Amino acid sequence: MSRSDRSPLLLAGLLAVAGTAHFAAPRQFDHIVPRSLPGAPRTWTHVSGAVELGLAAGIALPRTRKAAALAAAAFFVAVFPANVKMAVDWRHRPAPQKAAAFGRLPLQLPLVLWARGVARNAEGRS
Repeated sequence: MSRSDRSPLLLAGLLAVAGTAHFAAPRQFDHIVPRSLPGAPRTWTHVSGAVELGLAAGIALPRTRKAAALAAAAFFVAVFPANVKMAVDWRHRPAPQKAAAFGRLPLQLPLVLWARGVARNAEGRS
């Protein structure tokens, strides 16, 4: 299996693990839901987890890979405010937690680029 064949499966795996975590340990995600969103944080936690699971399935399937990967890129942009909220909320925590929270911020760009690359590579394989 080539690197370009593994990349979509790795991205799908990452999204599947993250989506599952939203249901297995929702409290950690509830706390980073921006207060400006209407409704209960747990609802947003479950919705974002379900979206991640759906994106994982879409990326895993070659037929829906391009659309799902583009949607994943948009999703990674859309959840950035939650990562900013986490970094702001955790700015007074111990150094390892603070580093993890602030470290998530620049990771969004490689995730967006990864998803776009998966979409681009899926174009020639339809």
